[in-house]
Amino acid sequence: MCWRGSPSVGLCDEVPESHRPSPLAPCSRISWSYSVDGKGHWPPLAAGSRMSGFNLWLSEIVDGNAKMTLGMIWTIILRFAIQDISVEETSAKEGLLLWCQRKTAPYKNVNVQNFHISWKDGLAFNALIHRHRPELIEYDKLRKDDPVTNLNNAFEVAEKYLDIPKMLDAEDIVNTARPDEKAIMTYVSSFYHAFSGAQKAETAANRICKVLAVNQENEHLMEDYEKLASDLLEWIKRTIPWLEDRSPQKTIQEMQQKLEDFRDYRRVHKPPKVQEKCQLEINFNTLQTKLRLSNRPAFMPSEGKMVLDINNGWQHLEQAEKGYEEWLLNEIRRLERLDHLAEKFRQKASIHEAWTEGKEAMLKQKDYETATLSDIKALIRKHEAFESDLAAHQDRVEQIAAIAQELNELDYYDSPSVNARCQKICNQWDVLGSLTHSRREALEKTEKQLEMIDELHLEYAKRAAPFNNWMESAMEDLQDMFIVHTIEEIEGLIAAHDQFKSTLPDADKEREAILGIQREAQRIADFNSIKLSGNNPYTSVTPQIINSKWERVQQLVPKRDHALLDEQSKQQSNEHLRRQFASQANIVGPWIQTKMEEIGRISIEMNGTLEDQLNHLKQYEQSIVDYKPNIDLLEQQHQLIQEALIFDNKHTNYTMEHIRVGWEQLLTTIARTINEVENQILTRDAKGISQEQMQEFRASFNHFDKDHGGALGPEEFKACLISLGYDVENDRQGDAEFNRIMSVVDPNNSGIVTFQAFIDFMSRETTDMDTADQVIASFKVLAGDKNYITAEELLRELPPDQAEYCIARMAPYQGPDAVPGALDYKSFSTALYGESDL
Repeated sequence: MCWRGSPSVGLCDEVPESHRPSPLAPCSRISWSYSVDGKGHWPPLAAGSRMSGFNLWLSEIVDGNAKMTLGMIWTIILRFAIQDISVEETSAKEGLLLWCQRKTAPYKNVNVQNFHISWKDGLAFNALIHRHRPELIEYDKLRKDDPVTNLNNAFEVAEKYLDIPKMLDAEDIVNTARPDEKAIMTYVSSFYHAFSGAQKAETAANRICKVLAVNQENEHLMEDYEKLASDLLEWIKRTIPWLEDRSPQKTIQEMQQKLEDFRDYRRVHKPPKVQEKCQLEINFNTLQTKLRLSNRPAFMPSEGKMVLDINNGWQHLEQAEKGYEEWLLNEIRRLERLDHLAEKFRQKASIHEAWTEGKEAMLKQKDYETATLSDIKALIRKHEAFESDLAAHQDRVEQIAAIAQELNELDYYDSPSVNARCQKICNQWDVLGSLTHSRREALEKTEKQLEMIDELHLEYAKRAAPFNNWMESAMEDLQDMFIVHTIEEIEGLIAAHDQFKSTLPDADKEREAILGIQREAQRIADFNSIKLSGNNPYTSVTPQIINSKWERVQQLVPKRDHALLDEQSKQQSNEHLRRQFASQANIVGPWIQTKMEEIGRISIEMNGTLEDQLNHLKQYEQSIVDYKPNIDLLEQQHQLIQEALIFDNKHTNYTMEHIRVGWEQLLTTIARTINEVENQILTRDAKGISQEQMQEFRASFNHFDKDHGGALGPEEFKACLISLGYDVENDRQGDAEFNRIMSVVDPNNSGIVTFQAFIDFMSRETTDMDTADQVIASFKVLAGDKNYITAEELLRELPPDQAEYCIARMAPYQGPDAVPGALDYKSFSTALYGESDL
């Protein structure tokens, strides 16, 4: 074995050539035995003989004594290259061997147990190089049965790329049964020193990887929050205009379709968004907890995407939703009222138009010009009867005009046709009044010629006309549409109808009396052999008409009875629905309120481990979720109530809106409480806080939380700190320390300290965390103590994705020692911890 590049060459320059050992002499002829002890130290000399011993040693070297020369070389190597090697407090040799074993452990066919035969096949040398510089060695192409090639490959690569001199000869190592241990150890120590810097870089890279991995995960959570918040805000933005749309519809069917669309929104579209909103708050709290645990600045969402903004948008949505529902119900009531009025208008108008048909032509007749005296007198009395009839119809005309006016005020969609018909009736009424007045004047001119009058016919006409109007009004009332909302209203209508029926016997007597007058007139005419000329000259209301209308009234009464009884049955059914809903609501409402109070009490009086508390809360949450069928049942009952157009319920103070809001608040509260415990577990595990410490923190917090509100005021918090041993007494120094602590636990100056903020503060006080200075120090190791780092160094020392992450975010280095492509790792590191802008 040849010792190439040995330091002994320089030391032997003064030795005569005949006495120098050949640098290529095989180790079989040059022994590494020398007069030193087993640890490579020269044996001690007596005090008096030290100088003479040194001279003797020096003369031996000058005389070419190989053993003495090699001993000196080994001492130098041991002192300056090997002795300072230490791995896990082992000796230099053991430490170097342990280092080799760890570095070559992953490689096949390599098993380093010593510094001689374990290195003969050359794979161990190649494995050391490949472990630290994989681009220099194609390890998978090496063969164990070709040791010379393996050794030469390792020696050449080490000399060319690692500045390690080629100290050994491959053939000598292969051809020696047991290579020289000290030569191998000396050569391997060169690798240790060459790669020791890489070990530091690997440690630094691992620290940076850990920090960057946390940062990447947090950025991913931030992106998820931003997307979820954007989607939810966009949905709210799309939904609110729909809920604020107050475009009225023409018919009640169209408005009922709008109401059905709104119910579909409540049942199908809104519940998933409620869950998304709840999940968004949970994700935000979890992210903030992780940022606090990793000593990162708090996450500030984009403008307009804070949890407060989401809540404000949601509140606006619910306000619009409530207003939209009220508007829908009011519109349906209005359209029902409009339909009722329109039908009433058509009925009255049709009756009036039927009555006025032919009246204008009748009034324009000039039959009095050729009539006899008796005929003229009859015409005068007939005209007086007509005037009486005309006056009786004045109320109907006024009612028609009043209904048309109300339809206009209620913005009836077909108001133009109503107005046109009403105007036509009014114009015709004015014409009838004018014609009536003109005809009276014409008849009065010939009044002196009138001598005979049939008093009985006149009496018949005077009594028949109001009775006929009464029957017409009765028929109109019996056919009149009605709309009621309560059992009391329908019972009022039934009572009024019963009162009307009680008047029928008297009306029948009046009818018989009127018909008796007609019969008496006919009897007198027959008795006196008077031939009557057709019908009663004073009225068109014949006994046949009276009997026909009376029969019609008798037919309409039972129909009205049936309609009122049907409506009474409907209102009784509605009352049943009211009571059914009220019974369920009066159970569900207090249950939700009780559960809300129990959750508040549980969040304050938590016992056992955090995991036990979490399991208990999840079981409690499941019990709440299992109660959902009761809410669904109430929704079904509420839908039946709305379909029946029931607008009030005196049997309960709970509306479906109250139940929905309470249920959503209950689900959100239990989810938020569970999230708080999960965050406490995260804090405990990340900070290494024991269960006893968590219980102590909780006990201290609860002791000073007098109102059990889950938060401490400044004075309560100060008392809690004092109980934990903090010097925050009421003096200048104590006040300054307390103000510093308050700025940490209450950065928004809200005036309260939550339990989570209290736990975060206590965990920071009791644990250690990564800092920006530590990350800067790690980057400085990778950069070789430079104030900047290059992209090539990052790509060589870090995983590709994290190296690219750093390159994309590091600002160019601007220092005086900057080189092209230099990156500023200091500003990048401080930005990771919120000490500057990234």
